[in-house]
Amino acid sequence: MTVYYVNSATGSDGNSGTGLKSAFATLSKVESLKLKPGDSVLLAKGSVFNEQLDIKVSGSEGAPIKFGSYGTGAAPVIHGTGDGIHSLYATNIVIENIKISNVGGAAIYAGNVSNWTVRNVEVDKSGVSGKSGSVTFRTGENITIENSKIANVHGDGVWIEKVNGVKFLNNTVTNSHGTAADGVQMNDSSNILIHGNHIDQTGAASPKGVLTLIRPVNAVVEDNVLTGGGFGISAQAGKTVTIRDNDISGFKGYDWSFAVALGETGTAKDYDISGNHIHDGAWGVVVTAPIGSPSYARTNINVHNNTFDDLSGAALKVDRPASGSFHDNTIEAGTTATNISPAIQDAHTFPVSNNHTVANVEAATLAAADATAATTTEAAADPAVSAVHDSLKILTDTGAAHHGNLLENDSSDNGTLVLRHFDGETVGKNGLTLTGEYGNIHVERDGSYAYTLDETKLPAHDNGHVSENFSYGIDDGTSHHSDTDALTVYVHLDDLLK
Repeated sequence: MTVYYVNSATGSDGNSGTGLKSAFATLSKVESLKLKPGDSVLLAKGSVFNEQLDIKVSGSEGAPIKFGSYGTGAAPVIHGTGDGIHSLYATNIVIENIKISNVGGAAIYAGNVSNWTVRNVEVDKSGVSGKSGSVTFRTGENITIENSKIANVHGDGVWIEKVNGVKFLNNTVTNSHGTAADGVQMNDSSNILIHGNHIDQTGAASPKGVLTLIRPVNAVVEDNVLTGGGFGISAQAGKTVTIRDNDISGFKGYDWSFAVALGETGTAKDYDISGNHIHDGAWGVVVTAPIGSPSYARTNINVHNNTFDDLSGAALKVDRPASGSFHDNTIEAGTTATNISPAIQDAHTFPVSNNHTVANVEAATLAAADATAATTTEAAADPAVSAVHDSLKILTDTGAAHHGNLLENDSSDNGTLVLRHFDGETVGKNGLTLTGEYGNIHVERDGSYAYTLDETKLPAHDNGHVSENFSYGIDDGTSHHSDTDALTVYVHLDDLLK
């Protein structure tokens, strides 16, 4: 297993590449190597490579080939007139800790590949030649994209097609531009997990949608923040699809805009849509199809335990033959509960029951969260290091910091928890201060945080309704690192910008 170093500033392609002082200079030199399973190619931080990286070799399942970075400073950057990284038929590849910016084509394009992991990769302004700037995987299996940031690309932010085994975890995708561009689109894929992401189309030019799944099989979409776009989640023609515990808002711009929709492009079966907060948009959950479209089956569509507020349309719309139920949902006063066609009502195939109306969803949600936190505090510790998502809701602001603790609802086997990493940075003994999209946050190793909103950063067109995500990692003080969790800050200041 060999480690090769590449430094665009001080390296030379005449070097051996196997030492810090004998680094290569170019990616083309790397392509000439006969890399073997377990080998690594590390790009020097601060380096800039004006060329495409072609990956034509494969690792093995237990020894992938890794492409990453070394040193200190800014992540190494790949940009050029073609794709950033291009590969066909390669297997067992890891790409991590690099930046791909201002490339003419796709940031990453891989076809007929398997067992790829893309982590801690930043993509910015790809597709500048007018071609799609997506992180693209076409045909393959076992693709993981995690803890990465994708912003301001031309075309879909992420495009997955015909892949069995997709994990899309804890990523941020912002402003995928183009009349046909979605934040994330996955077609004809199966065994999908989409978890912990923040996908935001609020500032996209000609925004289409946030998340599109076409013909998904065995898909779970959970704990994501989905903002803006013409629609939130379009999950068409799927089988066994779970959409739960997401925050979906800002879906507007068209009279048909929706938070979640299915039923348009094929048979849909066994959907569980639950625990979502759907707000500040047009329609909620929609089961529909264009007039004159084929008669597809829509069976066992279970919509329950969601919260709906600030919708111009109904929380549920069903205007095509379907079976399922709408029950135990919370609906804010002033939002229409259902819009179900008379024919479906007469058929009794989509019963409505046990839903309740509240005067103020935010107040009810905060009260429930307080009750849950109290219960969690009193519960016995989980016998493993584990973390639970945190959220901060800012409904009023006086300019003072908003305080909380990330570790209050987390647990470990020895009763000791330490915040080690926050949004990719190490939390030192003096804590860590970061500038977010809408404010500044300071965190300490004991999990305490203080978030100060910067009202000058709030976009006027959102009327004070925005959100941002921070990821973090904990351990029990003995290097047993937990899964990455997230803090989501919701800002809902209705009168701020009026």
